[in-house]
Amino acid sequence: MGLLQRIDRDAERWLLLVFYVMLVITMAIEVLRREIFSYSSIWGEEIVRYSFIYLAWVGAAAAVKERAHIRIDVLMHYIGPRAKAVLYIFGDLVMFGVAIIALYWSIETVHVSAKFGSVTDGLRVSKVWFLMAVPLGFGLMMVRLIQSFIRDFKSLRDGTPVYEGDKLFD
Repeated sequence: MGLLQRIDRDAERWLLLVFYVMLVITMAIEVLRREIFSYSSIWGEEIVRYSFIYLAWVGAAAAVKERAHIRIDVLMHYIGPRAKAVLYIFGDLVMFGVAIIALYWSIETVHVSAKFGSVTDGLRVSKVWFLMAVPLGFGLMMVRLIQSFIRDFKSLRDGTPVYEGDKLFD
């Protein structure tokens, strides 16, 4: 398996793992510091907050990839594979439109932050690094939606069942 295929398959999982581990370790250290030494730091709270933000946006992209986002799919059980593919394509088109608008405005926010040189309160690091979570998340979502379009158009053309992700409940 090539490097690009592995990145395509595992990029979100590895990013989620990194941010989750960073969040848990920092939170554990801060709890111990607060309970044992009666002292906590501003930087620990900020690292946890910004790790959670990245975790949420990368997780949103992973949910789009795996079709694990929340949806009402009662109707999907009663229609054929072609109609199902059309409905998924329509839903992904709507999401793609939302992602384009959100990407534009989130990049605008990053640009304004960079222009005025805003920094975080505790870490004194440029907020650009943390505000980039939103455009990164929407950019990843757009890549995953394009892959979904390709997969769904192929299912529509061939009349094969559309990919619906793994089921949590049956």
